[in-house]
Amino acid sequence: MNKHIYIYSPSGAVRDKAAFKRGVARLESLGHDVEVDAAALASHLRFAGDDDTRLAAIHRAAASGADVALISRGGYGLTRILPGIHYKAVAKAIDQGMRFVGISDFTAFQGAVLAKTGRVTWAGPGLCEGFGVGGKQGTADGQLTPPALVPDDIMEACFDDLINGQGEGTGWRQGREPVSIAASQLPEDEKLIANKAISTRATASFGINKSVLWGGNLSVLVSLLGTPYFPEVKGGILFLEDVAEHPYRIERMLTQLLHAGVLARQKAILLGQFTEFKLVPHDRGYKLQTVVNWLRQQIKTPVLTNLPYGHVATKVLLPMGAKTDLIVQGRDALLFWGHA
Repeated sequence: MNKHIYIYSPSGAVRDKAAFKRGVARLESLGHDVEVDAAALASHLRFAGDDDTRLAAIHRAAASGADVALISRGGYGLTRILPGIHYKAVAKAIDQGMRFVGISDFTAFQGAVLAKTGRVTWAGPGLCEGFGVGGKQGTADGQLTPPALVPDDIMEACFDDLINGQGEGTGWRQGREPVSIAASQLPEDEKLIANKAISTRATASFGINKSVLWGGNLSVLVSLLGTPYFPEVKGGILFLEDVAEHPYRIERMLTQLLHAGVLARQKAILLGQFTEFKLVPHDRGYKLQTVVNWLRQQIKTPVLTNLPYGHVATKVLLPMGAKTDLIVQGRDALLFWGHA
């Protein structure tokens, strides 16, 4: 079904114009009516225009009447303009059916909208990194280069489900080590799905009902702590991802959330994809799994891994702020928001 998609740039400047054009062309090839904001390709320092320009772009997106307001890219820039956003206008647009979609720096906007209005936004692709991948096939040294990349089919299918109102949830399989949880760590008010008798520590099978799903990029979320734009969610399901952050930095940011009491207030922590970092000899075996193991020792909250979301091609779309059910059976996990 043909949908109206509004492309705008609230964060970093678009440097890869070819990816931008490919993204627009891809969405149009899928049958959508794509409207590009007048300042989508603006540039000021590292930003997509100065602060006023980007604020105006957000407000034009909210007033566009589009089915989807999709960011061109992430980067950095939203946290510095959060006080200037007209949240009532954003909430009105959402109430009228608009879905705001984005990734990375967009977490700042999502956190602020949830904190200020309680409305649902969507963690998903940006135009350039999601729909603008690839390029023309060429030649090098007389040989054809590899075929051009195309947008990930799972991501596109999830995006299609979103804009057509058909998405109800997502499932995935965790890493090799399924979440292990002590019987005493299971929330008392949650129904146990399996393992009627749990030993001192066993593979967990449990369910969590109608809890707010929230989170996003770890670095950006942590930057909102202590501000009016950090969602004070209790009893929620927190999902996290990041890019180009060494595991020790990931641990340091998780420690900040831990000491602030955020992690202990959640019913589950979902770790997505943490990519594009480089381990060094000094680590001496310290790696991402080390961080996961450490985190599980710090809190009673179940910590799940391998959520298919982050700075990767294959990612699902997640409704930030929606009431969500989580079912875990060993390594298999299912998020369901069909009732949202």
